Amino acid sequence: MSAQPETHKTSTNRKALRDFFITDRIEAGIALCGTEVKSIRDGQINLTGSYAQIDGNNVTLTGAEIAPYKCGNQFNHISNRPRRLLLNRREIIKLTAQIQQKGMTLVPLSCYFKHGRVKIELGVGRGRQDPDKRDLIRTRDADRDARREMSRR
Repeated sequence: MSAQPETHKTSTNRKALRDFFITDRIEAGIALCGTEVKSIRDGQINLTGSYAQIDGNNVTLTGAEIAPYKCGNQFNHISNRPRRLLLNRREIIKLTAQIQQKGMTLVPLSCYFKHGRVKIELGVGRGRQDPDKRDLIRTRDADRDARREMSRR
């Protein structure tokens, strides 16, 4: 029996890591209906272009697309409805303080299963400008080339 929790990653938002400087990460549960969970198990979730917003004591995930379940019936879910994120009051207060800084936003980074429950990893980040993106690509390419040269020796 392992001490590590069983996790199964279903989706990542790679575009968010490119477009934002992520300063802090937090794990949140998400309130879903049954067909949404089945669809996420099939990997039918798209986090690109989605964001989280704080409304008083609630945090909602907006813009995340969960495709309708292929074996669903007339009670299938709406694919792009806002979904409530499950966080403690202390976590919401902490996130509110971080978001009130200029230019900071909440971005979903990944979606995964942990002990059979769907979790969303949120990142608190600041948007990158185009020159920052080019610098990131340049350093990543240089690191890749250096690793390649080291492996050849």
